[in-house]
Amino acid sequence: KIGVADEATTLLHGRDCLKAIHDTIDSMFKGGKSAAASTEGLNRIFVSEDEASEGVKFIDLFVKLELANSKKEARRLIQGGGAKLGEEKIADENAVLNKDSFGGANEVTLRAGKKRAGVVELQ
Repeated sequence: KIGVADEATTLLHGRDCLKAIHDTIDSMFKGGKSAAASTEGLNRIFVSEDEASEGVKFIDLFVKLELANSKKEARRLIQGGGAKLGEEKIADENAVLNKDSFGGANEVTLRAGKKRAGVVELQ
């Protein structure tokens, strides 16, 4: 399976980005749950300081990161316990991402289930 995925990735993105993708997979999905895990190969969106001050709904972020196809799907993901901010479950479907959510870092990882993730970066 990995060989086929590597070939498809090479055709779509080029061989240069393959190493970054392998590093991301190794650090995030093969037991490497450290805070220093590489997020280079993950989908990424940016949130301004103003947006973070006001708070951005997690539901909107999951849709923007393409971790959910609709707000309804994002709500179901949260209600089912499959939505996480880092390693912490998001329990409230009306919860928002704010400056405090970043904990002093400039990016956070949102997870949809075990294998899909994306990054929200503070600008």
